[in-house]
Amino acid sequence: MSKRLVKVASELNVGTATIVEHLVAKGYEIENRPTSKVSDEMYLELLKEFQYSIAVKQEADQLVLGNPKPGAKSTLPPLPPLPPLGKVTEKPKEEAPAPKVQEEVVEEVPKKEDVIKAEITEEMKPKVKVVGKIDLDPPKAQKKEEKVSEQEEVPAPQAQKEAEGKEEAGSAATDDKEAPTEKVVRAETPQLQGLKILGKIDTKQFEKKKKEKTEDTESPDAQKRKRKRTRRKVSTADVIRQQGRGRGQRKGKGGPDDVKEVSQKEIEDKIKATMARISGGGKNKRQKIRRDNRAEKREKQELKELEQDNTTVELTEFISVSEFASLMNVSSTDVIMTCMNLGVIVSINQRLDAELIELLADEFDKEIKFVNAEEAVEEVEEEDAPEDLRPRAPIVTVMGHVDHGKTSLLDYIRNATVAEGEAGGITQHIGAYEVKVGEKKVTFLDTPGHEAFTAMRARGAKVTDVVVIIIAADDNIMPQTKEAISHAQAAGVPMIFAINKIDKEGASPERIKQELASMNLLVEEWGGTYQSQDISAKTGLNVDKLLEKISLEAEMLELKANPDRLATGAVIEASLDKGRGYVTKILVQNGTLSIGDSVSAGEYAGRVKAMFNDRGKKIKTAGPAVPVLVLGLNGAPQAGEKVKVYPSEQEAREVATRRSQIAREQTNRASKRISLDEIGRRLALGSFKELNLIVKGDVDGSVEALSDSLIKLSQESVQVNVIHKAVGQIIESDVLLASASDAIIIGFQVRPSLGARKVAEKEGVEIKTYSIIYEAIDEVTKAIEGMLEPDKEEKIVAQVEVREVYKISKVGTVAGCFVQDGVITRNTKIRIIRDGIVIYPTKEGAIAELASLKRFKEDMREVKTGLECGLSVKNFNDIKVGDVIEGYVIEEIAQTLN
Repeated sequence: MSKRLVKVASELNVGTATIVEHLVAKGYEIENRPTSKVSDEMYLELLKEFQYSIAVKQEADQLVLGNPKPGAKSTLPPLPPLPPLGKVTEKPKEEAPAPKVQEEVVEEVPKKEDVIKAEITEEMKPKVKVVGKIDLDPPKAQKKEEKVSEQEEVPAPQAQKEAEGKEEAGSAATDDKEAPTEKVVRAETPQLQGLKILGKIDTKQFEKKKKEKTEDTESPDAQKRKRKRTRRKVSTADVIRQQGRGRGQRKGKGGPDDVKEVSQKEIEDKIKATMARISGGGKNKRQKIRRDNRAEKREKQELKELEQDNTTVELTEFISVSEFASLMNVSSTDVIMTCMNLGVIVSINQRLDAELIELLADEFDKEIKFVNAEEAVEEVEEEDAPEDLRPRAPIVTVMGHVDHGKTSLLDYIRNATVAEGEAGGITQHIGAYEVKVGEKKVTFLDTPGHEAFTAMRARGAKVTDVVVIIIAADDNIMPQTKEAISHAQAAGVPMIFAINKIDKEGASPERIKQELASMNLLVEEWGGTYQSQDISAKTGLNVDKLLEKISLEAEMLELKANPDRLATGAVIEASLDKGRGYVTKILVQNGTLSIGDSVSAGEYAGRVKAMFNDRGKKIKTAGPAVPVLVLGLNGAPQAGEKVKVYPSEQEAREVATRRSQIAREQTNRASKRISLDEIGRRLALGSFKELNLIVKGDVDGSVEALSDSLIKLSQESVQVNVIHKAVGQIIESDVLLASASDAIIIGFQVRPSLGARKVAEKEGVEIKTYSIIYEAIDEVTKAIEGMLEPDKEEKIVAQVEVREVYKISKVGTVAGCFVQDGVITRNTKIRIIRDGIVIYPTKEGAIAELASLKRFKEDMREVKTGLECGLSVKNFNDIKVGDVIEGYVIEEIAQTLN
């Protein structure tokens, strides 16, 4: 099993650079990165090479501060022999062992120096001459006084040890006397005075007194009762009888004989009433059921997590050090120290990227799984009880290619003209409308058909129950139609094909059905499973039949929702209104949304201040499958974000804050930094340019669609950067940002404020405003084409043959030529060709020019085909008869993105 390089380096006590250098020398391929994998074969090679380093580390690990463990031995290999110091005679010397004064016996362990000394042979010992001795002990007189004072307090075993020590000292002294006398230098050192024992106290006497006092306080009867105490079973009737006796005695209405007997039925009734009061009824009962369901789901989730591998941890990228430490069940200090060992300095609140998180997880022997921010904060969705579910209106999304009649169909159904209010007559927003079809209600979503609104169509398919694909009978199945079909299939929702414009000339519904069949989409008329209807949205032909098929499809789905719960839904659109603030169009999917609810949507949260339906009428509540316009959020969330109501505003804001933190880290740490390879490529390219844009729009969906379309226009030599995109009016801060970053401001259905216009004129910032997305994309495309370096092409304009050569002093070589083709001019760039090979200029990029061009004695601007001329070449005189002079020009051709 392979290991990471940093872990192997820690085990072997060797630097990563040393390991990599050794492995490369042995023929292995490995990079000097902490995350590089070391195979088993590499690991065995490293063990052979760095055994000594492992031994040093093990020796260091065994070192213990204080008293070492008995029997500890050094694992280090012996030191090399010492060099000889010369031939010096050595006199044997024996020192008397010091007397053992302490009472505590400590097991002696051979020191490291003793081990090394034992391994040195006799031949290796240096010969040292003894000049004198230094006695480090205190003066004998002082020692005797201390020993006399201590001998009175030393116990018998210790005294015996001292006696033995004195005998050994005496024998050592006798040996010293036999040896020749030598001069002894004694150093006077002060003796440290320890604690002096003055007396002893026996603590057992206090325990005896305490025990006697306790026995005296307890009477014999109390002790007897204590020994004979037993537990007696008490029935419910006894408890009630005892309570009744107590009440009767307090009121003075008789003694124990007057208590009324309680029947078993009364007891059961009391228990039932108590249990009913605890469980509650009505709304409290529903809340208890939900609470129990949540607890049951939580237990199931915990069991599921326990069944999984305990080493796997789910987390998001860019979590802080303290959060990571809590997930790993270690202290923050351990995480910081591990990062320092890996060469990274972090603080407790610093956020970690994915690569560092993986390294740390390996160090703590944990497997990690990254989840996105939405999954991290998303709670387990409650399942509603079947008895709480009620039928709801179906949500139908109308999708198809641009200008195939989606909005016209909804206009006829709603008896309104929606498309007239859109710029250019095309839909650029998601419209949500609630329509009454017969006795039932249907919610329609109208999505844009332009290619830039792919994300909007994908969101529309996610929140819908039924998809209606509109196809024009006088047209073909276009790319956006195929894309809409793919979105519906990916979402797993049923499709109904509405073939529109059958009243126009050239309409062929059968051809459309044939094209659908070629895509493996067979309609019911052709023996398939998909419903289809030929309609005319303009005249209303067969629209009622289409609505019947929609109702039939919805009935088969049996759509239900629980209106008596906290609402959940999805954001359809969000915008900034000058008078009302941030306005969010929400489709409620479950529960009921009311004024005053605390809502969270993506990175934003707030309290619902007001609500309006699709007709602009103010409402107080919105049930399932109802589109509603909400005021009160503190920002414009992205279209498609999940909306959820929380019990308190604080909880909603906490969820939104956590999401915004993760999104902010992801944005800040996105790959805005240029790699070394990219810098080298741009330097080699030499003409790299950037087009910085700031995009402001009326709704979030349009801003996102336009930004994505503009970024896709980037070329190899021109990079398009959207440095800022937001919803709302163009203001002064946008202009200042554009001025600082040399950006162009693009406004989509928004206008600059008066202050922003003045600042833009002062700073020289260009502001472009558009109402149709085609125009914005086309103009930016032209701007990019203008920034592209033009292509350079070479065009041959003349071919001249040298027929005679003249050498003229002070002038050089003059060639008499004949123009075979084209026109040669005085400024024409030339090259001289001899036998089909260019002989001048030979350097790459060098340009040759004419020094003079004459016809007879007159200077000429140009000489045409079939005429003779004389010419000379700058800085070149080796012209010979038969050479060909080729004239050419370099033309610049503007590049296009196509």
